[in-house]
Amino acid sequence: MKINIGIIGGAGYTGGELLRILLDHPQVNISFVNSKSQVGKPIYSTHGDLLGESDLLFTDEQSFDNIDALFLCSGHNESRKFLAQNDIPANVKIIDLSTDFRDESNGFVYGLPELQRETIKNATKVANPGCFATSIQLAILPLANAGLIKDDIHVSAITGSTGAGQSLSATTHFSWRNNNISIYKAFTHQHLQEINQSIKGLQPNFENSINFIPYRGNFTRGIMANVYTKFLGTLEEAKELYKNYYNSHPFTHLSEQEIDLKQVVNTNKCILHLEKNGDNLLISSVIDNLTKGASGQAVQNLNLIFGLEETAGLKLKSVGF
Repeated sequence: MKINIGIIGGAGYTGGELLRILLDHPQVNISFVNSKSQVGKPIYSTHGDLLGESDLLFTDEQSFDNIDALFLCSGHNESRKFLAQNDIPANVKIIDLSTDFRDESNGFVYGLPELQRETIKNATKVANPGCFATSIQLAILPLANAGLIKDDIHVSAITGSTGAGQSLSATTHFSWRNNNISIYKAFTHQHLQEINQSIKGLQPNFENSINFIPYRGNFTRGIMANVYTKFLGTLEEAKELYKNYYNSHPFTHLSEQEIDLKQVVNTNKCILHLEKNGDNLLISSVIDNLTKGASGQAVQNLNLIFGLEETAGLKLKSVGF
C-alpha cells in the first residue's frame, strides 16, 4: 500500500527537494502540493528539474482526511501558525522542516535519526533538525554519547546559498555571493540551541561553550563543518568510537581520506573524517544542506515512522565531477 502525503509550502527549495525525492519513492503517493503563490501552476513551472517527471499542480486546497502524512515546508514561525489555524486529524503524521518545534514542544520529537531513531519510530509529530545542526551534531554525537566532551567545542562551518532559502536578500544575489565569502551570526546562530539540547541529552554534565563561526559560501549546495575539541585518547581510539556509534546508521560514514563536498551533494549522506593534533581531535563533516540537512532527512524520518526500510527513496548518488 502507498503512503498518501501532502506538502505545505511546496514552492521553496525544501519543497522542491522533497518532491524530487518523493516522486521516486516506491511507497509514496503525493496527494497534494500546497503553495499560496503558485496556485494552479504545474510544479515544474517552479522546479524546472521536474519537467517530464510529474503533471501535479500546485493547489491552495488542503484535504487532510485522505492523507497519512503531512510535510510542512513553510518558513520559520509559519508552522506554528498553520497548526493553530488548521484541524489536522490525529492519525496524520506531521513532519515539520522549520525551527518551530525543535525544542520538542507541542508533542514533537526531535528528528535526528542518529540520535533517537527508536523514539522517531513511535512519533506522530517530528521536528526535522536544522542543516548546520545536523552536520555539527553528527560530528560530535559519539563523543557526547561516551561522556567524553570535557572542553569547549570549536566549529568553523560553511554553507551554500540555498541554505538561505529562496527569498532574495542582499547576500543571496549572484553578484554579491559569487567569488565572495563572509561570516554571519558568529557565536549566536539559531542552531546552537538544538545542538546544546542534544549534547546535554547524552551528556547531562556538559557545561562548556560551543564556539560556532558560520560562513556563507559562493556555491549553491552543501555544508562542511570542521569541529575540534580536546580528546585525550588516540586517533585509533576515536575512530573505533565513531565506527561503533554509526555502525547501524546507513547514511553516516567514516572516511580514512580527507573529504570534500562533492562526495555528498545530492545525497542523504554525512561523511566524517578524523584527525588528531596534540590533544585536539578534529572532526570534519560534510552533508548536502537540502538533503541530509532538510528534505532527505525528512523522508528518512517518514520511513522510520511508517516502518519502511530507512533508505527507501534515498539511495541517491553524488556527482563526482
